[in-house]
Amino acid sequence: MSAAAPPHSRRLARELKTVRAMIALSCRHRHDGLELCEACGARWAYARARVDHCPFQECKPTCASCTVHCYMPSMRERIRDVMRYAGPRMMWRHPLLSLWHILHGRQQPPVLKRDSSPRPGSG
Repeated sequence: MSAAAPPHSRRLARELKTVRAMIALSCRHRHDGLELCEACGARWAYARARVDHCPFQECKPTCASCTVHCYMPSMRERIRDVMRYAGPRMMWRHPLLSLWHILHGRQQPPVLKRDSSPRPGSG
């Protein structure tokens, strides 16, 4: 049995909704379906997992302005492709999600605090 996903703040829930809308918009145009195809479903599952494990959580910036890149390079390129297609179209399809995404993207990304406690075996 898998562990339940962590509860999301409104901010994280909105970011997930934005990513889901962008993937759906791209998939609908490129793969001619009302539901996500297998490849786009995998992109969505991956994006959701990355947000669930983001070290910033409540203070999470938009991924484009983040200082920590938690996507594998191959998946990062696939998500960029989705964003390149869907980004310009989002203002027409999902204006409020777009506005929130733009506003959050302008915020300064937080600095990730490193754990300064000694590591086992060091010292």
